[in-house]
Amino acid sequence: MAADRSVFILLTNTGTLFTKMIKGYTRAPYNHASISFNRELSELYSFGRKHPNNPLNGGFVKEDIKTGTFSKYPNTTCVIYELKVTPREVEKMERVLQLFIRKRQKFLYNILGIIGIALKEPIEFSNSYFCSQFVAEILERSGIKLWNKLSALVTPDDFRQCGRLQLIYEGKLSEYEP
Repeated sequence: MAADRSVFILLTNTGTLFTKMIKGYTRAPYNHASISFNRELSELYSFGRKHPNNPLNGGFVKEDIKTGTFSKYPNTTCVIYELKVTPREVEKMERVLQLFIRKRQKFLYNILGIIGIALKEPIEFSNSYFCSQFVAEILERSGIKLWNKLSALVTPDDFRQCGRLQLIYEGKLSEYEP
């Protein structure tokens, strides 16, 4: 089947204390991952802050590059990748995403999972994800396996290093024009 559709992976660095701590350990330029089904990033999903001013209240979120957390940090830097997929794979991803949307209140942010990455040991709980784990899970449940590791060990930098993703933009998120 022809790969005539795309999904988009957004990696960001807001410069918050939390992201600085992660960056200090990983040495990676970006430490948050989101997935979108359009180049405009108007349908953008991840696991992160539910409210921009409260870093402790996290879970499944629909993000907006113009408002919310990203608007609170106007110097957010990013990289955007395109992943060519089949229409059937998009259909599967959208079905998996709908499960997250319908049960969004039940999902928590998997802070311990981040510690698991440092220990190279997956720490998983039902209904609990961190950002890159969520994006990897959406892809994997749809039949797209980009790495030979559990989604609970996938980092934002793994997306940056993935040969199947095509770079389409790098710079300030506020300056992105699709």
